[in-house]
Amino acid sequence: MRLGYDLTLQQTQKLVITPELRQAINILQFSTVELSEYLEQAVLENPVLELKDESPEETASTKEEDDSEQFDVDWQEYFQDGSDLGYIRNYGEKKEDVPYEQFVTRSPSLHDHLDMQLQLMVRDKKQKLVGEFLIGNIDDHGYLCVSVEEAAEQLNVPAPEVTEVLEIIQSMDPPGVGARDLVECLLIQLRQREEHNSLAEKIVRFHLDDLAAGRISKIAQKLRTSARQVQQASDLIKSLDPKPGRQFSDGQSVKYIIPDVVVERVEGEYIVLVNDVSMPRLSINPAYRAILQNASKFDAGTREFLETKLNAASWIIRSIEQRRLTLYRVVRTIVDMQREFFDHGIRYLRPLNLKQVADVLQIHESTVSRATANKYVQTPLGVFPLKFFFASGVNNAGGLATSSESIKKMIKEMIDGEDKQKPLSDQKITKLLNVQGIKISRRTVAKYRGELGIPAANKRRRY
Repeated sequence: MRLGYDLTLQQTQKLVITPELRQAINILQFSTVELSEYLEQAVLENPVLELKDESPEETASTKEEDDSEQFDVDWQEYFQDGSDLGYIRNYGEKKEDVPYEQFVTRSPSLHDHLDMQLQLMVRDKKQKLVGEFLIGNIDDHGYLCVSVEEAAEQLNVPAPEVTEVLEIIQSMDPPGVGARDLVECLLIQLRQREEHNSLAEKIVRFHLDDLAAGRISKIAQKLRTSARQVQQASDLIKSLDPKPGRQFSDGQSVKYIIPDVVVERVEGEYIVLVNDVSMPRLSINPAYRAILQNASKFDAGTREFLETKLNAASWIIRSIEQRRLTLYRVVRTIVDMQREFFDHGIRYLRPLNLKQVADVLQIHESTVSRATANKYVQTPLGVFPLKFFFASGVNNAGGLATSSESIKKMIKEMIDGEDKQKPLSDQKITKLLNVQGIKISRRTVAKYRGELGIPAANKRRRY
């Protein structure tokens, strides 16, 4: 056998991910909010791009100008039109004055709420100083994060004085604020109730772990009382708030869902609308477009710069349109495949995977995955993430598959209608589902029950 080196020519095909292709892939994967942020950044980086917020009349007039292919700009006429400069003439319209006192920059925080009560309840300056220090060491859940001894040492005051001020804070609204642990928080709330329940206080002090585990009979045996009385005390304890400060959570943490697609029912048919109302409109800046029309008047460096930016802007606009078309086609296919769900509800949701949608549209599975990632659809039945419709399932007696969401719905309905004194065990639920033709194991039932946030049978039992 002879070893050597040879030169050969070979033709191969391979996909090279260019920066433009990577950009198109990212745009497809963006949600509406993420895409809006991306476009705002793109406008800052590319002077050829501009955002347009136009009325229908302005849009129609702009379209007519584009169709006429007249790119020359009459600057005198442009500056004479006040609307283009942000100045809108008032043609006799009378605007109603709205007092600014009705608006606030932010909702009051827990510390603001406690500080206001402290100023009303305490007059002594020294006690106010101690109270402000303690309130400043209360976390967002309403718990005190410093001990009385540490506060006394920091403020150089006797510990009994700190305790006295702490008791004042613990009497404030919301009930339970200023506690140092969960037991103290619950005890404060029980003491502020009009009805005094010594049994509930004993359970909170000594049997809180057993209560969390649902061991009602064990608690009743230790306290030498009936299980029904323990159950009543348990209901009272469960009505308390273990985190009293969370009702004053920061309003900035609230996240609102903006649906990327809207599905509406019109005369028995479902219409798919891509929601791009909140997304900024992109266009080519007419000033730079006029410059390119007279490129011979400028040097080669200027022309090359503008042509590069114009190509990048055109690619972004094309990528956005391609995203819109792909998203529409994917959701249209999902609606057609899940028609029974839209007609009758979640129990009729059928198992679906990315490959099935990709085969119908003749695109790759990864494209479907990116088109549905981090996106929501608004339907007559509510707002759902697009990934919700790609549900796994189990086989039934007829050889067909039933989606996991449908089975969860059936499990929840069974538990809602059960006898609370004899709750259904996971094994019993499994047998009931098998009777209905759904082949499922007890372990899978326990898994679905846990995903629904439903406790086990021994914790659901009522006495």
